[in-house]
Amino acid sequence: MALSGVFGPESSWPDQDLIALSQEFDADLVVAAYASGVFPMPLLESGWPDAMGWWSPVHRGVLPLDDVRVTRSLRKSARRYVVTVDAAFDEVMARCADPARPSGWIDGRIVEVYAELHRAGVVHSVEAWTSSGDLAGGLYGVSLGGLFAGESMFHDPVLGRDASKVALLGLVELLDDGVEGRLLDVQWVTDHLESLGAVEVDRPDYLRLLDETLGLPAPNWGLRRGQVPEV
Repeated sequence: MALSGVFGPESSWPDQDLIALSQEFDADLVVAAYASGVFPMPLLESGWPDAMGWWSPVHRGVLPLDDVRVTRSLRKSARRYVVTVDAAFDEVMARCADPARPSGWIDGRIVEVYAELHRAGVVHSVEAWTSSGDLAGGLYGVSLGGLFAGESMFHDPVLGRDASKVALLGLVELLDDGVEGRLLDVQWVTDHLESLGAVEVDRPDYLRLLDETLGLPAPNWGLRRGQVPEV
C-alpha cells in the first residue's frame, strides 16, 4: 500500500517536496520508495552532499495517457526515428548523467543502483534512433505494476531536439495497451512536459492513484525491444 510504505504515512510527511534524508541508499530501498510515492534525488548543492534526498512533491506531475498532445510537427518528426526499449540503457543513463548538462543531479550512486535495477527488470530505457543508427534521444525510469516513474530524459541537440519527446511518445504507446489505470509519473511539470499534456495533482490524490495502479500488470517491455537501425 502506498500510504503505509517505508517512509510512514503521508500524514507524517512535511508540507514540502523534500520529505526525508538518509545515508542509506540501495536498490531495495529505492523500490520501496517508489511503492510509497517517493523518489531519490541527491542534494549535491546543499549542505548535505553525502546524504540522499527523498522527495514526494506536494504537486506531482503526471502525464495522462489518454490526453497526450501530439502536434502535427512532432508527429512528422517522429517518423524520422526508430524507437526501441532497453537497447542502450547504459548509454541513455550516461547521457542523462552528463555533468555538463545544466542542473545535473545524477551522481555515481544513482547510476550504480539504477543499473542494478535495470538488470533486475525494474528500470527500463526507451531510445530514439536516427535512420543511420545514431542515438538521438532517450529516457529511463522505474516500472512497478501499472506505474512508470520517469526519471530523466535527454536529446542530442545536433541530431534532433524532438528526439526525447519521440522516446516519450514511444513509452506512452507501450503503456497505453488497453489496461486501464496505468500511471505515468513525471515528478514535476516542466514547460517541456506541459506542452505534451502533463498536469499537476496534489500529493494525496497522487498517492491514491498510486495505490490503485501498483496492482495492475506491467506493460510488455519486450514489445519494442527492436533492432537498432544499421548503417
